[in-house]
Amino acid sequence: MGAAVGYLLCYGKVLPWKQDSPINLSIDKENPKVVHNLDIEEIGDFKSLCRCWRSKQFPLCDGSHKEHNNATGDNVGPVVIKRKV
Repeated sequence: MGAAVGYLLCYGKVLPWKQDSPINLSIDKENPKVVHNLDIEEIGDFKSLCRCWRSKQFPLCDGSHKEHNNATGDNVGPVVIKRKV
């Protein structure tokens, strides 16, 4: 009996696994696609852009990926843009 339950759970017959889930949980959800434009001249010498979709300052990184990584075991970090000297 235990083997049958394990088999069914493993192959999703009783509790199917959710295969697709959104990355973006809260940012601009009223829009069909989230697009932000940054003027290269306004970036300055250094800018960090969010890749975890948890930043309160999106599209800029506010370090929210640290909490996300601790909670999920993920390893995301920002996209860092630096001006060449």
